[in-house]
Amino acid sequence: MRITRIAGGPLPTNCYLLEDEATGEAAAVDPGFESGELSDLVRKNGNVKSILLTHGHFDHISGVRALQEQTGAKVYLPVDELLFVRDGSLNLAGPFFGETVPPFRVDVPLSDGDEIPVGKLRVRVMRTPGHTCGGCCFLVEDAVFSGDTLMKLSCGRTDCPTGSAGQMMDSLRRLAALPGDRKIYPGHGSPTTLDYERRNNVYLETR
Repeated sequence: MRITRIAGGPLPTNCYLLEDEATGEAAAVDPGFESGELSDLVRKNGNVKSILLTHGHFDHISGVRALQEQTGAKVYLPVDELLFVRDGSLNLAGPFFGETVPPFRVDVPLSDGDEIPVGKLRVRVMRTPGHTCGGCCFLVEDAVFSGDTLMKLSCGRTDCPTGSAGQMMDSLRRLAALPGDRKIYPGHGSPTTLDYERRNNVYLETR
């Protein structure tokens, strides 16, 4: 398994390319922007079959249409986030920038516990609402793509439409209860580890 991080966009946001080294098949996680670096990486891989979205905010989905057109990849989005794709008041493109997200089709609505094949890898969906009503994390081997749920020494804001502080705390406790240590790949900022966050992140409340 190989994971490459590309940061971009106005906030900026982390997009990840998850590659199964055994087969070469890959998935793009949260392409929230368009960039030459991302396009070149995808072109070099040549086998991006899926686009995995942790939630529907504009800074995580604005690059989907271009990537979908470039690769023909299937788009996976939590079922409770489907309205975000075309609603600027929910995806925040309207309030933040007065713009719209380029429309795209969602091929597979996701529910908690679903598994997505990426070559021989199996990516498990873990529903983690709080930042939005249907946000999720993606678990694969010892890695967690945590979107805007868990970030280094922090967590996602809960004051945007459909957010909930109570649900966020429940989701963080669920992440903290995962067995063992795991590498955390957040939607913003630098990667971290679950053990580090258990020890130092006040929002996990495990001490």
